Amino acid sequence: MRKINFFDTTLRDGEQSPGVNLNTQEKLAIAQQLEKLGVNIMEAGFPASSPGDFNAVKEIARTIKNCSVTGLARSVKGDIDSAWEALKDGAEPRLHIFIATSDIHLKYKLKKTREQVLEQAVAMVKYAKERFPIVQWSAEDACRTDLPFLAEIVSEVIAAGADVVNLPDTVGYLAPAEYGNIFRYIKENARNADKVQLSAHCHDDLGMAVANSLAAIENGADQVESVINGIGERAGNASLEEIAVALHIRKDFYQVESTIQLNEIKRTSDLVSKLTGMAVPRNKAVVGDNAFAHESGIHQDGFLKEKTTYEIISPELVGVKTDALVLGKHSGRHAFKDKLQNLGFQLGEEEINKFFNIFKELTGKKKEFTDEDLISLILEEKTADRKIGYDFISLQVHYGTSQVPTATVSLKDQETDQVIQEAATGAGSVEAVYNTLKRCMDKEVQLLDYRIQSNRKGQDAFAQVYVRVMIDGKESGGRGVAQDVLEASAKAYLNAVNRYLVLKTNTEGLSKQAAVGS
Repeated sequence: MRKINFFDTTLRDGEQSPGVNLNTQEKLAIAQQLEKLGVNIMEAGFPASSPGDFNAVKEIARTIKNCSVTGLARSVKGDIDSAWEALKDGAEPRLHIFIATSDIHLKYKLKKTREQVLEQAVAMVKYAKERFPIVQWSAEDACRTDLPFLAEIVSEVIAAGADVVNLPDTVGYLAPAEYGNIFRYIKENARNADKVQLSAHCHDDLGMAVANSLAAIENGADQVESVINGIGERAGNASLEEIAVALHIRKDFYQVESTIQLNEIKRTSDLVSKLTGMAVPRNKAVVGDNAFAHESGIHQDGFLKEKTTYEIISPELVGVKTDALVLGKHSGRHAFKDKLQNLGFQLGEEEINKFFNIFKELTGKKKEFTDEDLISLILEEKTADRKIGYDFISLQVHYGTSQVPTATVSLKDQETDQVIQEAATGAGSVEAVYNTLKRCMDKEVQLLDYRIQSNRKGQDAFAQVYVRVMIDGKESGGRGVAQDVLEASAKAYLNAVNRYLVLKTNTEGLSKQAAVGS
C-alpha cells in the first residue's frame, strides 16, 4: 500500500492566522505533540522573518528527533543561509524554498519575466543543495500558473536537485477535479517527475481544501501539507485531522497509509486551540464537540440499536474517551502525578507540587477534574509570560436586576510590580469587566470577538473564554479558563493584551518581514 507523508505547517502557515502569536515555549509544546502525533515533516517557521522565529525554529530543530524539521525561505541567499543556521542541528534538516510562478504574481508582485523566475529558482535550489540534504521547492500560486510553464520550471528545479516539489493552491481557487489534473499533468509532462515526491498544499477559501488535498492524493501526490484544526491565513488551510481520518476510514478507496497516530488527534487539537486562542467550532469534523453527538430521535434510536448506523468514526479512534481514573478532592499526589504523566506533561517535582496545591484548592469548589480541566489549567500557567504585561489578581462584580453592573479589578504590572485597582460600569457584566480592564491598562483595546464554551457537561464545568482584540491596528487572540465565566472572561482579555505586548517587545526596532509562502 502506498505511503503518504504528512507535512504539518501549523507552526508556520497556521501561525499566520490573524491574531495568533506563539512564543518559543508554546511552539515547542506544539512541536513535541506533533511528534507524538506522527507527522513526517513539521514546518517550524520562517527563520529569516524575525529573531524570534529564528530562535524558535532552532530550538525545535534541536529538540525534535523523530521527524524532519523544516523552515520556509524565499528564493534568496540570505533566507537560505538563515534557515541553515536555524536547522543545521536537526536530525534531518530540510529546506522549504518557494517562488511565485503564476503570471499574475510575476506581473504585479515579482515584476519578473518567466525566464527570470526560472533562472532564479534553479540557482537557489542549487545553492540550497550545497547545504541541505533535502530541498523542497514550491511553485507559489501553482493553481493559476500556465501548465506548460509549470511543467518546464518543475523539470528544471528537479534537474537542479529538488527532492520534493510542492504544487500549492495558494488562494484556494481550484475545484478538486482541476487540482487533481495538475498532478496528473506534471507527472506526465515534467521530466523526471517520478524521481521526486509531489506535495499538495491547499487553502480553504472556497471550502474545498480537504477535498482538493484528497484529489491530489488520488492523482499521485506523495505528500500532503496541512494544519491542525484547519487554521491559517484567511479561511485557513486543509485540516490535518480530517485528511488523516478520511484516509483511514476510506482506506478501501484511497489505498494509502500514513504514520499518523489517530488516537493523538484530539489531544493535539485541544493543545493547538488553547495555545492559539482559536476555538474549535462545535460542528467541526473529527474534533468538534458535536462530532459524536446525536440529537435527532431517529438517529438516537438507530445509534442505540447499532452504533454504525450513524457513527462512521468511533470517538476512541481519535482519542475521545472516558477515563476510568477520575480526580477529585480525595485524590492523592501519586494519582495526580500519574495523571499528568499520562497526559504527556514532563514536570519537575517543584512544578508538580505547585499544580497539586492548586488542584487541591479547586477541588473544594469542583467535584470532578477531567483531563481537559487539568490541561487547561497547566497550559494557562506554563505558557504565561510573567515578565511582560499584566498579572490577574482579583475580580469583583456587582449585578442585580435593578442596578447597573459594576466591576472592580486588581492587576499587577509585571514591569513595575505596581498593583492597579479600578472600577467601571457597563450595560452587562462582561462589558463592565472589560471597561474596567481598559481603565486599568490605559490602552485603546477594541473587542472583535468573544466566545464561551465549557470543558464538558455538568454544573461544575470549567468555562473557557476566547477573545480577539485589536490594539494599535494589530489583532491578538487570548484565552481564559476558570470555574467562573466572568473570571475566565477577564483572563482571556488579559491574555490577548499580554500576547500583543510580548510580540511588540520582541519585534520593537525590527523590520519583521511577513511570510507570504505557499
